Amino acid sequence: MKTKKYELVAEKSIEYCGLKLFRIRALISFGVVRAGEEGGFVESEKNVDQSGDAWVSGNAWVYGNAQVSGNAWVSGNAQVYDDARVYGDARVYGDARVSDNAMIPDETQILWMSNVGGELGTLTAFRNSLGGITVTRGCFIGTLDEFRTAVTTKYGGTLLETGYLRLANYIEWHLTELHPLNNIEDFFNRQSEESQSESV
Repeated sequence: MKTKKYELVAEKSIEYCGLKLFRIRALISFGVVRAGEEGGFVESEKNVDQSGDAWVSGNAWVYGNAQVSGNAWVSGNAQVYDDARVYGDARVYGDARVSDNAMIPDETQILWMSNVGGELGTLTAFRNSLGGITVTRGCFIGTLDEFRTAVTTKYGGTLLETGYLRLANYIEWHLTELHPLNNIEDFFNRQSEESQSESV
């Protein structure tokens, strides 16, 4: 039986949209985390691997079928949910929102911008499990092309359209030219290796 590295703290749970999220507390020291240190919030133990140095800290939330493993960290006010996977040496922090079928193997495959648009919200873009780019902003979640279409439909002819489309162009450049997936097969192999190590 594996030694548990953290526990769910029932007396420090919160309710969110019908879900109960539990603060976690380290049972042993690992990486830079010390025994007794409290972390962020998770829905269940399946959200953060009990092995490795994976951790959720601060006021970050991980819930649904989302998983954090390897040496990955989720911190600040970040949220990881749905079927998202954050693994390897990836770091997700600030006000980032990672959801859907995201696969974040390292810090080069995600970016977010805060104080975006008229509502000054957070826009997050990341590599999804198909190797494409997913964008989230407010209630919107979709591909980069769907984001551009939604922006033009909602804000056509305004400064908000111009700003959002410039951000979309930056996202595309960042994830396809600055930090490209040089070999899509390597991306999927990393996913497969991570999944196999989690099931052992």
